[in-house]
Amino acid sequence: MQTAQTYRTHFIVLFLMLLVAFLVNLSMGSVSIPLGEIVSVFLGNGASKETWRYILIDYRLPKAITAMLAGGGLAISGLLMQTLFRNPLAGPFVLGLSSGASLGVAILILGASAFGGFFGTMLLSQWSLVIAAGLGSFLVLMAVLAVTFRIKDTMAILIIGLMFGSVTTAVVSVLSYFSNAEQLQQYIFWSFGSLGNQSWQGVLILSICFVMGLLLSIASSKSLNALLLGENYAKSMGLHIKRTTFIIILATSILAGGITAFVGPIAFVGLAVPHLVRQFYKTSNHLVLLPAVLLCGSLLMLICDTVAQLPFSEFTLPINAITSLIGAPVVIWLLVRKRKLFF
Repeated sequence: MQTAQTYRTHFIVLFLMLLVAFLVNLSMGSVSIPLGEIVSVFLGNGASKETWRYILIDYRLPKAITAMLAGGGLAISGLLMQTLFRNPLAGPFVLGLSSGASLGVAILILGASAFGGFFGTMLLSQWSLVIAAGLGSFLVLMAVLAVTFRIKDTMAILIIGLMFGSVTTAVVSVLSYFSNAEQLQQYIFWSFGSLGNQSWQGVLILSICFVMGLLLSIASSKSLNALLLGENYAKSMGLHIKRTTFIIILATSILAGGITAFVGPIAFVGLAVPHLVRQFYKTSNHLVLLPAVLLCGSLLMLICDTVAQLPFSEFTLPINAITSLIGAPVVIWLLVRKRKLFF
């Protein structure tokens, strides 16, 4: 039985590992920046080379912060969905939010071809893609939330969410069929996911979405613990099932929808990190699981982003591919070794 002191020790170790991964992520890339120079910039003393300071402040630091927010947010939303539906295969995009974002971006990229010249270029700017993905996720969210007020069974909500995802995916397939090679390439590149090219404005908006979703998740921690014992038991404890379901879905949608809008659909992290955490923390208390998945998700995303940069190379691999290539074998190994899902 793990004690509170043990949990605190684990959290301190995870935080230190996250700090090391953060500094390594900032230092490595096509241009190597010494750790001493990074510390000097953070202390306000500047760097010995102006180009290092520019790369660090304007490119790598926003990307590293985005990686931590994306990894932690997706991991938390995956935990919420797995607890709500009591399904180990549930992830942050099980409600169709990712498919809705993909539909918004697909409509934008296909529709931009109807406008030539400067206006068409403006339509495909970074902010327009963010807005389109956000609107797509928001529309699917509204549909799912409308369903939660009419249906009591959470499994029915899960199935309806999957159906929304199937419909939007079908529409994206139709749009892709009628688009040209250049449009398809741009859409595919977006679907690979990308943590780079984030402005500080984008990081601020993403941080606000992250904090909102995190606060809702923390406020729902006791309700999540009750749901693990079954809906009937939760009702006997005075838990309002509909209201709790609404808050959990809203928190997941803010986290997963906001992250997808800014960095694209990133697979694996939200599904696997909660399982990884349960292998090491033999508890179902969400007051412990929430900070654990937050730290582990951020750490995993930073490691994957560092690998994706191909250190000392000018190439960057798709973050989606790296998260699955690194994470999936680890989860398979843990499940085979433990032979049990702690759920």
